[in-house]
Amino acid sequence: MPFIVTPASSLTGSITTPGDKSISHRALLIAALAPGTSTIEGLSSGRDVLSTAQALRDLGISVIAAGTVVVDGGADRMVQPLGPLDCGNSGTTFRLLLGLLGGLGISATLTGDASLSSRPMDRVKLPLAQMGISVEGSGQRCLAPVIVSRDAALRAIDYTLPVASAQVKSAVLFAGLFGDGPTVVREHTPTRIHTEEMLAHAGIHVTTTTEATINTTVLPGIPKARSWTIPGDPSQAAFFVVAGLLAAKGTVIIPNLYSGPGRSGFVDVLIRMGADISVARQDASMTLTVRPSDLHATEIAANEIPSLDEVPILIVAAAGASGTTVLRDLGELRVKESDRFSASASLARSLGAQVEVIGDDLTITGVGSASRFASIVVDPQGDHRMAMSAAIAGTVGNGATISDEDCVETSFPGFFSQLSSLA
Repeated sequence: MPFIVTPASSLTGSITTPGDKSISHRALLIAALAPGTSTIEGLSSGRDVLSTAQALRDLGISVIAAGTVVVDGGADRMVQPLGPLDCGNSGTTFRLLLGLLGGLGISATLTGDASLSSRPMDRVKLPLAQMGISVEGSGQRCLAPVIVSRDAALRAIDYTLPVASAQVKSAVLFAGLFGDGPTVVREHTPTRIHTEEMLAHAGIHVTTTTEATINTTVLPGIPKARSWTIPGDPSQAAFFVVAGLLAAKGTVIIPNLYSGPGRSGFVDVLIRMGADISVARQDASMTLTVRPSDLHATEIAANEIPSLDEVPILIVAAAGASGTTVLRDLGELRVKESDRFSASASLARSLGAQVEVIGDDLTITGVGSASRFASIVVDPQGDHRMAMSAAIAGTVGNGATISDEDCVETSFPGFFSQLSSLA
């Protein structure tokens, strides 16, 4: 049945986001490689991360989740799975496993749901092939199911990313742990650096330099077991930040969010738009306090928000702002869980904003206030971020009908109950 979102005149309270999804995936994978016992506190309970955990179990790794997650790891414990590894909706699981399994020399077939099966893996295939890893899927874009294998010695490479992608970079770095020398990944546009930070924290020699490009070098090695604590996910918090800004009144507080490089760009963008956001930082975490604000237009470059995960909800902010906001270089959105580029443009139009598409750029002339939003009917096409963006727009505006709210479980279990608690 369709899910009905009712408007709320005030949003007040504190929100707890799941553990950061990107960090959760990598903590599991590094713990699986590390000999001995690792523990993980605060692991995301979203389906995407559960897909990574189950894939590791299918590879012979013990992952026990009961509050604190306990992983008994070791690269020598990993075995060829008895059947295909089901990555669900998780592109991170799929792409990082291609690098990790190829590095280990374990043959496997990776599959996913209908959405993931339409997402291209050719960008990962190209650098891994240069390393001696075979990645074979359907068609030119290398669609799932994909078979990964390696028959020859693994070669270290020096690779420049043609398109910014933290997942492709991470796949190469994981494979590079088993290379015959230093593996280098060069980026013209910075992406999330969780893999580099976490491998270094687990004892791997990783260096990053900034020259004409951003150059990351990883030396072969096996991570060490350790304890991980996962902070809250800022990309998930972005939905409630925009909700608090567009609400008529109230205060929204979101504590314990990861605040490392590349993850709080959306906050800077919103503050530039006139947002009343207080940021309290402590070590690598931050607490955001958000109050209703009259937002105005700005220009947003893609490199301000690496991975573009926050774009759909920033589109809602732009639709509720005054003036014309320009978002540039959003082509990467076309190959997310859905065509988020087109879906984001459609969402803004349905809310009443004027939208113009120029190549990979979007211009959005907002209606000036969420109170002027139209009531909307949205089919998120299995994309959790589009469903959550529509829910926020309906809550601060004039209601929404969402045909598939279940897709939100891939990343943010309990999202709708927390949204209701604010109202």
